[in-house]
Amino acid sequence: MSAQRACGVAELEQDAPLRVELDGVPMAIVKDSDGEIHAIGDTCTHGDISLSEGFVEGKTLECWAHGSAFSLCTGKPLNLPAYEPVPVYAVEIDGDDVLIDPTVTKEV
Repeated sequence: MSAQRACGVAELEQDAPLRVELDGVPMAIVKDSDGEIHAIGDTCTHGDISLSEGFVEGKTLECWAHGSAFSLCTGKPLNLPAYEPVPVYAVEIDGDDVLIDPTVTKEV
């Protein structure tokens, strides 16, 4: 499979996660305070909670329900109760389009 349009760059607000689903794969897309765009799996590994409803701080996304923060760069949890990482996807920008291949995760 190849990268497909997830959203437009203009649709992303700084530090505000956007939930998208590509081929049945839920993702949280985040433009951090440095303007870098990240895509990680949208489901917290501690519970079946949408991370896109959480809070962005720096390069982390915190689950609103239990407080585990996940690195936007590696997907690894930075604190308990989560201990399993979420997938991280490569992001390509083509004009105003944010492109992601939901079948390929980044090696971190």
